[in-house]
Amino acid sequence: MRSAFTLVEMLLVLGIIGLLVGVGVVSFGGVLEGGKNKTALGHINQIQSAVRAYEVDSMKLPTTSQGIGILVEKGKLKKLPVDPWGNAYHYRKPGTKDKGGFDIYSAGPDGVPDNADDVGSWQL
Repeated sequence: MRSAFTLVEMLLVLGIIGLLVGVGVVSFGGVLEGGKNKTALGHINQIQSAVRAYEVDSMKLPTTSQGIGILVEKGKLKKLPVDPWGNAYHYRKPGTKDKGGFDIYSAGPDGVPDNADDVGSWQL
């Protein structure tokens, strides 16, 4: 007498494995998005430090029209980073979140600035 798995048992096991893999992929997707937010905050911290260095040298903050491009021109940054979603970072002086200073932010996953998914210096 030989013992073996039936077709139904094999399909059941494959279904369970597929379900577990699906749950793992969905969970991993959330980890990736959190990682992108952390990367954006790291870039924003770097830009914020360069703005402060510019402020020390020139005794004023860059204007909104100058933007953060002035930081590359003045040698405070080698190049402007791009956010994890492939968009440029935004700079605003005076800030809407930091009324007395400035805001540096990414438009977030949707690429539309000034909405709920923005990642900015106010989160540091």
